[in-house]
Amino acid sequence: MQYIVSCPEHIDTSIMLPASKSISNRALIIQALTKGGMMPENLSDCDDTEVIIRGLGKQSEIIDIKAAGTAMRFMTAYLSATEGEHTLTGTERMKHRPIGILVDALRYLGAEIEYVGEEGYPPLRIRGRQLEGGTLLIAGDVSSQYISALLMIAPILTKGLELKLTGNIISRPYIDLTLHLMHEFGVAAEWSDFDTIRVKPQSYQQRAYTIESDWSAASYWYETLALTDDTQSKVALQGLKDGSRQGDSTVRYIFSLLGIKTSFKEKGVNGMPEALLTRHSRMLNRMDYDFTNQPDLAQTLIAVCPVLGIPFHFTGLGTLKIKETDRIEAMKREMEKLGYILHEEEGTALSWTGERCEPMTQPTIDTYEDHRMAMSFAPLAIKLGEIRINNPEVVSKSYPHYWADLRKAGFKIKQVD
Repeated sequence: MQYIVSCPEHIDTSIMLPASKSISNRALIIQALTKGGMMPENLSDCDDTEVIIRGLGKQSEIIDIKAAGTAMRFMTAYLSATEGEHTLTGTERMKHRPIGILVDALRYLGAEIEYVGEEGYPPLRIRGRQLEGGTLLIAGDVSSQYISALLMIAPILTKGLELKLTGNIISRPYIDLTLHLMHEFGVAAEWSDFDTIRVKPQSYQQRAYTIESDWSAASYWYETLALTDDTQSKVALQGLKDGSRQGDSTVRYIFSLLGIKTSFKEKGVNGMPEALLTRHSRMLNRMDYDFTNQPDLAQTLIAVCPVLGIPFHFTGLGTLKIKETDRIEAMKREMEKLGYILHEEEGTALSWTGERCEPMTQPTIDTYEDHRMAMSFAPLAIKLGEIRINNPEVVSKSYPHYWADLRKAGFKIKQVD
């Protein structure tokens, strides 16, 4: 299936963003560890969260988490530390996404995990049991989801956990988000040093909890407004909090460089907090940014800057190569279809110097089973007139009603089977 996306002349809309996938997934694991806690409210309806809900039900021996990398990592730790025997599997792409570092760490803590197929990759056969815990060293430049997975089970370990992170620590805001959620459910978990987190044995406390909206999803509306030349256009995003603990809330500061101002209301539509995005002039001639702490925002900026004629040099992109697809290679390939030549540096940086090539007639973007490819390219229709997106249904992984929201904002979307 393919969508042909064309843009409106003016945008003035109010959008109810999906609930935060990052918070939903963490809250679900923590809720399960409270042993009978209440289900969090306003859970994300995305694929990643749905597979965790099903997995936590543990209705069968085989748990298929499909393409959800977060679910694979969080469930590996959860199943290792709780009673039962299960096989954790996923899509073909998932079977080629490395998980050896997390498995090694859990084995060190006493977990019984074996590889069903290729060493270092899913599927995994896990025999859950009480783990002892103790002191563990893990590289700080691996996926923060490994670290978050270990932290969330730390309170139920017999000796708790002292987690020492070696080398450069990436995605620290996601680690801090995990610690914040643990605090919200009554657990003391703190940085005891710049590279060490200590969690004593203790119990999570039951409580009612409501999930806030997703700042990662907001990035595509910032992009949309940055691309329009209509200074009267505006977008109200419901459910976003000023002072959010989500790492991707920094999108408001990044896009302020591109002329997008964010103002907040404590109570907007339906009494929810609201962020109002408005379009202003921009003076930026070049962008340099380190995405180490916000890797999920990278594709949005990689797509928008060349189309706005802004050369860039983006670093901290190493984790993009092991996401739903190799996102660095995918962005290079798809931006070339639009006439922009990007340059990769040692798998961790990407730049555009202004170099152009002949663009494709009626450019058609491949999404590589990656939701963020679809959502970061669709707004480019504003500058290109229209853009074609293959396999647009991939947005269900994090933002199932994305296309409906684009239509609400005035975009025309034609389906081609």
